[in-house]
Amino acid sequence: MIAIASHRAFAGPSRPLALARWLLAVAALVFAMVVVGGITRLTESGLSITEWKPITGAIPPLTHDQWMAAFHAYQQIPEYRELKQGMSLGDFQFIFFWEWMHRLLGRVIGLAFALPLLWFAWKRAIPSGYGLRLVALLALGGLQGAIGWWMVKSGLSVRTDVSHYRLAVHLLTALFIIAGLVWTALDLTALGRHTRATPARLTPFAALTLVALFIQLMFGAFTAGLNAGYVSNTWPLMNDHLFPEGVMGQGSFWATLSSDPYLVHFIHRWWAWVAALLLILLARKAKKAGSRGASIAITAALGTQIALGIATVLSGIALPLAVLHQAVGALVVASAAWGAHAVGAGRRA
Repeated sequence: MIAIASHRAFAGPSRPLALARWLLAVAALVFAMVVVGGITRLTESGLSITEWKPITGAIPPLTHDQWMAAFHAYQQIPEYRELKQGMSLGDFQFIFFWEWMHRLLGRVIGLAFALPLLWFAWKRAIPSGYGLRLVALLALGGLQGAIGWWMVKSGLSVRTDVSHYRLAVHLLTALFIIAGLVWTALDLTALGRHTRATPARLTPFAALTLVALFIQLMFGAFTAGLNAGYVSNTWPLMNDHLFPEGVMGQGSFWATLSSDPYLVHFIHRWWAWVAALLLILLARKAKKAGSRGASIAITAALGTQIALGIATVLSGIALPLAVLHQAVGALVVASAAWGAHAVGAGRRA
């Protein structure tokens, strides 16, 4: 690993365009995992596997006795005892499938990143200065697996669901990984086209936009974790009120801000317009910097996401719409990273 991180280890003929294509393929896998994660959450499947076995857990139960053992373990946790009494084995197998698929994708992503990284390092094909960044992305992916189990553990003993704070950390880390993969792929693409190209810089305005988007995504995760989307199925008013009735103090300002379902839903609705305005301005800056593609991507993803958000609320959180809402949210992150990179590359030039 020390050799991988060393600049000297990458002193051979670099292949930045091949590296860029590989990173974008990994980003697509992470996107798929975010989508499956949304299905897992919306089908309440996340607590169906009560153990973390990074290696042997890749193989699901194969015999009736193994399925009954897994089902028995699930029957011991509060979610089953308080909410799912009487569930059939077939129903359990359905929710088990989605959690198993979510974890399997995590394993696939780990291999899809680690093995090519080792190959590129062995071939000395990684450009100078990118080794540490790639190792950091790999480490962050490994940390994401641990965060996922840390999230699941919060729902196995006392609660009937996972902590919405831990859910937010899990989702935001996945989205940060997507952004990091896209940004690095774009840097490598520029290097492949111009051998003297240097990495793009994050400009102050782009950073401000990404912070606003981060806040919106965080409250989106809180909304999901608290089932706050169900408190109102009307728009733009919430149950005939601009500011919702039913907000209850939770002991502190932060606890109320982040844990009251009505207030969390309200913030997620209206902060969206702050983030949207900044993203539109970022799209204009990206176009001015010469990246019309990034501008179109931001605008298209943002418009679709707003429409899906409204439709999801009006539908009473219909599963297909809610899953699409989370999926397009990941595309907003990827397009915002593209736009921020374009602006930073323009400034660099």
